[in-house]
Amino acid sequence: MTRRPKITIVGAGMTGATTAHWCAMAELGDVVLFDVVEGLPQGKALDLWEALPIAGVDVHVMGTCDWAETAGSDVVVITAGSPRKPGMSRKDLLTINHRVVREVAACAVAASPEAVFVVLTNPVDVMAYVVLRTTGLPPARVVGQAGVLDTTRFRAFVAGELDVSVQDVAALVLGGHGDTMVPLVRLCQVGGVPLTALLSAAAIERIVERTRNGGAEIVGLLKTASAFYAPGAALCAMLRAILRDEGRLLPAPAYLQGEYGLDGLYTGVPVILGAGGVRRVIEVPLEPEEHAAFLRSAGEVRAAMGELPQEP
Repeated sequence: MTRRPKITIVGAGMTGATTAHWCAMAELGDVVLFDVVEGLPQGKALDLWEALPIAGVDVHVMGTCDWAETAGSDVVVITAGSPRKPGMSRKDLLTINHRVVREVAACAVAASPEAVFVVLTNPVDVMAYVVLRTTGLPPARVVGQAGVLDTTRFRAFVAGELDVSVQDVAALVLGGHGDTMVPLVRLCQVGGVPLTALLSAAAIERIVERTRNGGAEIVGLLKTASAFYAPGAALCAMLRAILRDEGRLLPAPAYLQGEYGLDGLYTGVPVILGAGGVRRVIEVPLEPEEHAAFLRSAGEVRAAMGELPQEP
C-alpha cells in the first residue's frame, strides 16, 4: 500500500484540533495530534477518527504525548503556546511562547529531521525565526502561517461588502501579522475589476482596518478564546500545497535574504509553496507608499526579535 503523508500538529487546543479536522477531511495524510496534556490529544483525535467513516475518508488520526509517535513526519505544524490575555504585554507573550516554541522545535526536529515546519504560534513572524534558529533547518523548510489568513479575511470582507462570490475576489496582504500588515488595495480585483473601481476610498479603508483587526474582533466577541476555523483552514491550504507539490503562490511569513531590501527576518511576502516548503520568494513591485508601509511593518518584526530572551 502506498504510504500516506504524515502530518504532526503540535498543540491540541481549538486551532490544532480544527486544523486536524480540516486536514483529515481533505485527505492530506495521516494526522498525529500532539500535546503535553495527557488525554487531550488522544480524546480529540479518537473523536475525529471515529467521524471519518461517515465522511468516507480513509486516513488515520491519532493523539499522543510521546514525541516518538511523531517520528518521520513530512510536515510539522506548531500551534502550541499561549494566546495573548488581558493585561499581558507583547514582551510577556514573546517570552512565554519563545520558551514553548523552542522546546517544541527541538523535540520535533529530532523526531522528524526531514520535515517542513509550518508555524502558527504568535507572534508568528518572530516564532518562525525561533524555529529556524533552533532547528538549524534550511530557511525553505520553515515557514509561518499568517498571510493566507489575513488575505482570506480581506477577501471575505470585500465579498460581503459587494455581495459577490468570494471566488471572484483576488487579494494580497504583506507584512507582519498585526495591525501594521499591508493589504495591497491596488492589486485587489473582483472578477478582474479593480477594487478601487467598485468601492469608495472610505469603504476600502474600513475593510483594510477590519482586516488588520480581524483577530482582535473575534477575541472581543468570544471573550476567552481566539479564532480557530479560519487559521485552521489557512494551515490546511498551506499543507495541501506542500504535500501535493502544488506550487501555489501564497502569502506567508518567509525568511528574507535580501528580498525587498531586507535580510535575516521573517515577514509576510508572496511565496511559491510546494514540496520541500518555500521554493522561492516573489518580489512584487511596490509603489513608494506601499514599500514604506511594508518596511514599517518589517521594522516592528525586527524590534520584536530584539526582545527575544538570550539563549544560552
